[in-house]
Amino acid sequence: MTTFDDRESAFENKFAHDEEMKFKAEARRNKLLGIWAAELLGKTGADADAYAKEVILSDFEEAGHEDVVRKVAGDLGDLADADTIRGKMDELLRVAKEQLVKEAD
Repeated sequence: MTTFDDRESAFENKFAHDEEMKFKAEARRNKLLGIWAAELLGKTGADADAYAKEVILSDFEEAGHEDVVRKVAGDLGDLADADTIRGKMDELLRVAKEQLVKEAD
C-alpha cells in the first residue's frame, strides 16, 4: 500500500467510527429522554423501560430527530411542549456522549 492508500484507509476508518459513536450517542440520548418522559408520565420500573424503548424505536421513522420530538410531545401533552423536549434532547445528548466516553476508558 502507498502512503496515500494508508491515509485514505485511516480516514475511512475514522469516519466509520465517528458515525458509529454518533448513532450510539443519539440512541442513548433517546433512551434517557424516554426515561425522563416516563417519569413525567408517572411510569416506573418495567413500564418506564418499555416506554424508553418506544422512544428509541420512534427515531427510525424518518431522518432527523423530529419523529422523536413528535412522539414524546404527543405522549406528554400539556406536560412539556416541543421546544422543552428539544432542549432536553440537547442536554441529554451531552450526557450521553459523556457516558460513552467514560465507558470507553
